[in-house]
Amino acid sequence: MSFNITSNSSDPKSQIMDQIRQEAAVNNARALISKVNGHCFDKCVPSPGTSLSGREERCLSACMEKYIATWNLVSRTYIAQVQKSAGQSGGGAVMDGLGV
Repeated sequence: MSFNITSNSSDPKSQIMDQIRQEAAVNNARALISKVNGHCFDKCVPSPGTSLSGREERCLSACMEKYIATWNLVSRTYIAQVQKSAGQSGGGAVMDGLGV
């Protein structure tokens, strides 16, 4: 998985911050996948077997879509709140690009 977050400057500090943002985005994506797998599988596959039934596949698909949509909404809301707070307190760095 690769996120291409590029620096607007050749400044080493900016490059390090960009790398941190990229690593945070990858970690958030991994956390999302792990949570979706655990939550949705437990909910949709009560008795694991050698294959998934059509009902289990549909349940997993719907569950994942809802979970990811909710994750993205929460992420966007959080980032907006942080940006608003940073603007009111005189600025500061805001980590963006963390949504999946």
